[in-house]
Amino acid sequence: MELTERTHLAAATKPAATVSTATAPGAPTRATGTKDADGMAVASFILGLLGLLVLNVFLGPIAIALASVALWRGTARRGRAFLGLGLGIADLLVLVAFMQFDSTVSWNF
Repeated sequence: MELTERTHLAAATKPAATVSTATAPGAPTRATGTKDADGMAVASFILGLLGLLVLNVFLGPIAIALASVALWRGTARRGRAFLGLGLGIADLLVLVAFMQFDSTVSWNF
């Protein structure tokens, strides 16, 4: 075989261009997904805690949704996500209790 035939043969067997999805611009990496899930766990905890005081009709379901997504994505802060889930449920239970007591959709002191 001549040198040019080997070069053409080698060029034909190589893949044209390999682009890794981890190095592509804007492509999410595993670390980014975990950070997002951790942030969602913390946000669900904070919103669930705030929901016990104000706007529990809105903050409770948001805390439940964020905690569920964080747990589904495999957050490293599982305890915080479970607290956010529990507080979100508690927000809705507090709302139902005060609705029964006041016969309204909101509650005040």
